Amino acid sequence: MGFTFQINNDIKFKHNNNFLNKANNYRPTIQHNNIKPIAIVQLKKNSSSLEGYGIEQIDDITNLKKHHLKRNDKLILDFGDHQVGKFTIDIKSVGSPMDSPLFLKLKFAEMPAELAHNSKDYNGWLSKSWIQEEYIHLDVLPKKLNLKRRYSFRYVEITVLDTSPKWQAVLDNPIVKTESAVHYDKSLIPDLEDLELKKIYQVGLKTLHECMQDVFEDGPKRDRRLWIGDLRLQALADYSSFKNTNLVKRCLYLFGAMPAENGRIPANVFISPENIPDDTFLFDYSLFFISILYDYEKNSSDKEVLDDLYPIAKNQMNIALKQVNSIGKLELTDDYPVFIDWSNDFDKTTSGQAILIYTLKQFIYLAQLKNDSDINLYIKKLDIINNYSINYLFDEQTGLFVSGSNHELNISSQVWMVLAQLFDKNKNREIMKTTLKRLFPVKNIATPYMYHHITQALFISGLKNEAVELMKSYWGKMIQLGADTYWEAFDPDHPSYSPYGNPILNSYCHAWSCTPVYLINKYLLSE
Repeated sequence: MGFTFQINNDIKFKHNNNFLNKANNYRPTIQHNNIKPIAIVQLKKNSSSLEGYGIEQIDDITNLKKHHLKRNDKLILDFGDHQVGKFTIDIKSVGSPMDSPLFLKLKFAEMPAELAHNSKDYNGWLSKSWIQEEYIHLDVLPKKLNLKRRYSFRYVEITVLDTSPKWQAVLDNPIVKTESAVHYDKSLIPDLEDLELKKIYQVGLKTLHECMQDVFEDGPKRDRRLWIGDLRLQALADYSSFKNTNLVKRCLYLFGAMPAENGRIPANVFISPENIPDDTFLFDYSLFFISILYDYEKNSSDKEVLDDLYPIAKNQMNIALKQVNSIGKLELTDDYPVFIDWSNDFDKTTSGQAILIYTLKQFIYLAQLKNDSDINLYIKKLDIINNYSINYLFDEQTGLFVSGSNHELNISSQVWMVLAQLFDKNKNREIMKTTLKRLFPVKNIATPYMYHHITQALFISGLKNEAVELMKSYWGKMIQLGADTYWEAFDPDHPSYSPYGNPILNSYCHAWSCTPVYLINKYLLSE
């Protein structure tokens, strides 16, 4: 496990009501569509699908009313694609008069494998309350069942736990009323000659669409929160597709409005029942507020947002620089860790150093826009940090960066130093070619979040073919395993990997995995 709960009950937060009001002004109007299922299906063993489970059609959906359901009968409805929204269904009784309540269980699943798991077996470290199941008693039929909660799913398994021997339940008119901040338009999918890349793009666009809600959510199944790491990548994909910059602006203001009293931005915020900052802080995530503001300015030139939020960005940089010693070494602390990836199987200190360089360069650009009188202090600090990284972290013998006291060689260190562009493009190309030779295939990396950065580092180093190959072998592999949207965590060597101890709580539609939309647009279509 690469992350643990932070409980910081003593942290106090500021609330800037002006920023909160601006965030509220950019709240999106949620778009809706009514989607009906396409088939009645059942689970089927399939060795080529995730965890060995696929589906097969057993009846046409037009025959749904012909199924008279008694105790322990079940049906699985297939909605044809991933959906986010609220579920309704009409239920009536047939047979003798209804002499008992109807007792139902409804289970919602993004992937067929979820339906194969018994929630009673779950013993992971996240709350089992995230499991998408409902147990319902209906005393009187007919009834239109309107579930109030929003679900993230493709499949709905409906089990009749009991009726009575005298009557049966009949289902009709199942509908999901979908929810998203944007309209999903297939015309946004480029007409790529490479059909595999086109499919990879399409699934990425669907993933982004499902996660664009009242804010850019990390995942519509779980956690349904605004996380900085996800937001940075979602915004990049959005600029390349839906172009809903107001939603980016809303999220920036939410983070800027609620820093801790010491100035640090939390890693995530809740928006329901009100705007609440979480008491979790990550070194790299706080710095990425600068990246999001930088990318936003590059794509909008909105000086009001820059004027409002530049001081917040400056605070993040000043706090981070306090952890840099006199020779330019970043000294991380346990109460302000770097995330980088779910996996803890590699040393992350050099990656943290590189992210500091990456964001400091972006901050200096913003400082120039603001004519900040302190800009030379940051330029000098960047020189010190760069010099340390070159003289102490780059190993001339291997041609790679080392990390930690054991001088570990890992992919993440190379990737982030290349993204930080510590060296020029030719040197970066050499580093990534050496990385390919010595450290590939990718191991001990568990998320599309980190795979995005690996792929981008290959692209900016001029290794386009290798970048495309990695996209196909990673995001393409999820599609081969049955993905309609991309997942929160995926290790191709261990497809059922879960950072939570049990895959039933894995999110199979997750924001930080949507970036093929950005990567394909920027590096393959903008040439």
